[in-house]
Amino acid sequence: MEHQRIRDLQEQLRYHNYRYYILNDPVISDVEWDRLYHELLDLEVIHPDLKTQDSPTQRAGTQPSDAFDRLEHPAPILSLDNAFSGDELIAWQERVRKLDPQVAESAYSLEPKLDGLTVVLHYENGIFARGATRGNSEIGEEITENLRTIRSLPLRIPQDPDGPQPPGLLVVRGEAFIRIPDFEKLNKSLDKRGKKTYVNPRNTAAGSLRQLNSSLTAKRPLTLLTYQIVASSDGMPPTQKETLEYLKKMGFPVPEYDICDSIQEVIEKLEKWDLLRKTIDYEIDGVVIKINDLELAGSLGVVGKAPRGAIAYKFPAQVVNTQLEEIRVNVGRTGVLTPYAVLSAVEIGGVTVRQATLHNFDFISEKDIRVGDRVMIKRAGEVIPYVMGPVKDIRTGNELIFSPPHHCPVCDEPVEHIEGEVAWYCVNANCEAQLIRNVEHYVSRPAMDIVGMGIKIVEKLAQEDLVRNVSDLYHLDKDDLLALEGFGEKKVNNLLDAIEKSKSQPLARLITALGIRGVGEVVASILASRFGSLDALKRATFDDLDNIAGIGPNITQAILDWFAIEGNQEILSSLNNSGVWPTMDVLDPDQVNSLPLDDKSFVLTGTLVGYSRNKLKELLQSLGGRVIGSVSAKTDFLVLGENPGSKYEKALELGITILSENDVLKMIEQEVDEQEGN
Repeated sequence: MEHQRIRDLQEQLRYHNYRYYILNDPVISDVEWDRLYHELLDLEVIHPDLKTQDSPTQRAGTQPSDAFDRLEHPAPILSLDNAFSGDELIAWQERVRKLDPQVAESAYSLEPKLDGLTVVLHYENGIFARGATRGNSEIGEEITENLRTIRSLPLRIPQDPDGPQPPGLLVVRGEAFIRIPDFEKLNKSLDKRGKKTYVNPRNTAAGSLRQLNSSLTAKRPLTLLTYQIVASSDGMPPTQKETLEYLKKMGFPVPEYDICDSIQEVIEKLEKWDLLRKTIDYEIDGVVIKINDLELAGSLGVVGKAPRGAIAYKFPAQVVNTQLEEIRVNVGRTGVLTPYAVLSAVEIGGVTVRQATLHNFDFISEKDIRVGDRVMIKRAGEVIPYVMGPVKDIRTGNELIFSPPHHCPVCDEPVEHIEGEVAWYCVNANCEAQLIRNVEHYVSRPAMDIVGMGIKIVEKLAQEDLVRNVSDLYHLDKDDLLALEGFGEKKVNNLLDAIEKSKSQPLARLITALGIRGVGEVVASILASRFGSLDALKRATFDDLDNIAGIGPNITQAILDWFAIEGNQEILSSLNNSGVWPTMDVLDPDQVNSLPLDDKSFVLTGTLVGYSRNKLKELLQSLGGRVIGSVSAKTDFLVLGENPGSKYEKALELGITILSENDVLKMIEQEVDEQEGN
C-alpha cells in the first residue's frame, strides 16, 4: 500500500512540476505542493528501498524545455528545504550543529524569499554573455535575449566606473519578477483592450521570460534582484553579507537583508519580515535563512537537492487551492441573498477555512464557478476568505453548473430579481432571517417612531420569541416584558405607551415602515397621496404605479412583489386588526407636486466615494430621476465615479453631460431650492 502511495505521490509531483515550471500554469497552491512533497520525502526516509533516482525529491525543478537551447550551470542551482515555524528552524539548526559544532556560534543572513523565476547570469570580462533558467538544477534553458530586455539587469559591470574590477568570469544567481503595481497596470491595460488578463505576477514573469520572441518579453515590466555568486574566477566572498555588498558594488540590484547573531534572533526578526511583506511592492512568500559563513555552510553539504546550510521559512499562505463541495445561500438582514462556498478544509494564513464568500450570483456566472471545481481561495489580512475563481484545466466533466434559487432558502417564498441589478432579494417580511432588521426599521424615527425601542430591545424580543414579525409589537404582554432581565415597571410602561401612540402615525409613515425595497420617505408620501390607503395600494397594477412621477419600473416591481407575498398580506391583516390602518384623502394627480428630477435620466459608472451606488440610485429615484443601466442618446446625465468602464467612453462619444458626485448633489440642491421657490 505504501509502495503505491509513493508511486502516486511521485506521479502527482511530476505533473505539478511540469505545470509550474514548463507551462507556468499551476493548478495547486505552493502549500499543497509542499504537503505532497514532504509526505513523499517522509515515506522515502522510512522506505529508502522504494526511493527511485527519478523521484521528485531527487531533483530541483524539471527538465528544460526543448523549445530553448540548453546551458549548463557551473555549479548546481539548488532548491531549499522549508520550515513553517520557529520550532522547525530550531530543529534545523540542531541537525546541522551535530555535523559541525561551529554552527552554534554562527551568524545568519535573512533575505526575502522572492516569488519569481530563478535566473542564472553569466558575465565574461564584465560583459553579460549568457543567461538561463534553473531547469533541473544542472542544465537550464538559455534565455539570454529575453534577459537583456530587463532594464535592472546590468549588461556591463561594474556600473560605477570607480567600482571594483570585474573578474574574468562571474556567474550570478537571481530572481526575475514583476512588481505588484506594474502587474496591476499591465492587467488594466490588457483588460481595456479586451485581452486576457493574468492571474498572478509570478506566472506572468515566468511566462514572459520563456517567450520565443524576445520582443514580447520586452513589453513586460520585468525586474530583477540578485543574491548569490555561483562561480567567480577571482574567488568567492567569505560571507553572505559580503556577497550581497559585493554584488551591490558591481551594480547588481540586491534585496534587503538582516544579519542575526543567533537562531533566536532570527525567529524574533520573522515578525518584522511578516510586516514588511505587507508594505513592499513585490510578492514574497517567506524568508531565506542562510548561515552567514559561506565556507561553513558549504562544508555541511547537501541533502537531496537542498543545501544543509540554508533553509526557507515559509509564511502562512494567503492564496490556496481546494475543492468546492457545495454552494449555499445566506439571507442577510436586508433580504439580500448571498452565495457562499462550502470547501474541503484548507489552511490559509494559519487559519483553517471551510467556507468562503462567492460575492454574488453574477460573479459565479461570470467566473463559471461550478460545484465540484478546484477553486483558488484568497485571504488577505483578516478579511473573510473569498473564491477567486476555478481551475478549469483539471475539470473532470462531473462539475455542476449552479443556478440562483427561485425561492428563499429560509422561508421558501419566491425571491425577487430585477433585471439589470446584481442583488437577489427575499421580500417576505415574515422571513426569520430578516426579522431583527425589519422590526428595527419599522420602529425607527422615519417610520413608526416607537420611542425607546432600540436595537438591543428588538434583539431581546426576537431572542425570547416574543416578536416574530412587526405586527407582534401590538400584542406584547406586560407580564411577559416584566419577566425579561433589565425590564422594570417604568421601562415597560413607557415602551407600551410608545407602541400604542404609533397607531396614530400617518399613512406615509406606515408605508415607509413596511420596508418595501426602494420605497423611502419621499416615495411613501407620493403613494399615500395617490392611493389614500393600504387597501387601495395593494390593488394597484403595474401601470397604476409606473405612471407616477418618481416611481420607475424597478420600484413598481418591488411594490407589486411585496404585496404578492402571502406572509406580507398576513402582516397587513394583523396590523389592521390591531388598529394600525391609517387613511388619508386622495389628491388629484394634478395636485401632487412634481418632483425635482422628473423626466431626468441618469447612468452611474465607476466606484462612488460619498455614496454607495444603491444609495445614490435611491436618492435620485426618490426625487423623480430615472436610473438606467446603459448609455444611449436619450440619457441626460452620466454620474462618474473612480475607475469608470466603457459607459464613460460611450457618454463622451454621444456628448452626454458628465457629472461628479458633488455635481449631482449640487444639482439636486439647486432643483429643490427652485421648486420650493415656485
